[in-house]
Amino acid sequence: MSFLTPGKKNLITDVKGLYIGNSENELINTGSTILTCEDRFVASYKVLGGAPGTRETDLLEPDKLVEKIDALVFSGGSAFGLEAASETVNLLRRDNKGYSVSNTKVPIVPSAIIFDLINGGNKDWENNPYIDLAQKAYSDMSSNFKIGSYGAGKGATAGNIKGGLGSCSLLINNTYTVGALIIVNSFGSVVVNDAPHFWAAPFEYQNEFGGLGCSNKFEPYKEIARTSPDDFKKNTVIGVVATDADLSKAQCKALATVAHDGITRAVFPSHTTFDGDLMFAISTGEKQLKENFNDILAINQAASLCVSRSIARGVYHASNSKSDIFPSFKNKFKIKVS
Repeated sequence: MSFLTPGKKNLITDVKGLYIGNSENELINTGSTILTCEDRFVASYKVLGGAPGTRETDLLEPDKLVEKIDALVFSGGSAFGLEAASETVNLLRRDNKGYSVSNTKVPIVPSAIIFDLINGGNKDWENNPYIDLAQKAYSDMSSNFKIGSYGAGKGATAGNIKGGLGSCSLLINNTYTVGALIIVNSFGSVVVNDAPHFWAAPFEYQNEFGGLGCSNKFEPYKEIARTSPDDFKKNTVIGVVATDADLSKAQCKALATVAHDGITRAVFPSHTTFDGDLMFAISTGEKQLKENFNDILAINQAASLCVSRSIARGVYHASNSKSDIFPSFKNKFKIKVS
């Protein structure tokens, strides 16, 4: 049996060597998030939503040439937000980082975006703002960062409330560390019956998203029937699970697949035709993986638990700006968030 406890920061950066940079634009009501590492890292991904927006994800398949990448970028702005990854490539090249080819280096930066173009912010820009957002996020790299309405979660929505950026971690038997970083911009609801009870409540650790408990009543047909055509224009859950266990690309692919279970447990409904639900999985390779199926099982399950908890934490800590069209969790349910 594996013993699981959150890391010291209860953030994805409890995985040693990882750094997160966030930036926001209050006027536009959007933002970008960059994940980097002290060294290049192994990565793969899995999409289970029907409408993803991505860059350079094909090369993360186990049969593709490049084994390690340099950064991941998450951004608002739909297709416009992919420019944040392009600018991150420029910044990494400036710092002499990337995949070595002859006498040059090419930074490998996969990316995923959310649709936040109808969230109330001013979208009448002349120049793509995500270049500037990438520059600011890159200069903000730290192992400590805030969750809620920050980075790519700035303008996110979750059902009929404010979405956000969430993160958490788990330490497995004081050996391996697993963490997650999630941008919650879901079509589905993260709360049950439009009440202050998270779907992820059974997986909460020490009141990390309010200790509000589980709902004792669920009406699935009302949950689905609330939808309207406009609901299908603003949805997706994207994120990354990370571990310091030394995993191959194929093992990261499996990890990303299992991590989607965390979305299913925390968002209802999830993985719809109109969602772009995507999970990256990365390995820093710091700790040798034992020839033990129990370790792989524990890492996979810890990842899915971290995803569920991160989703609830991101929404719980979200805060409203003047342009938001939906209330935050704390404003809707009149709850004081510490």
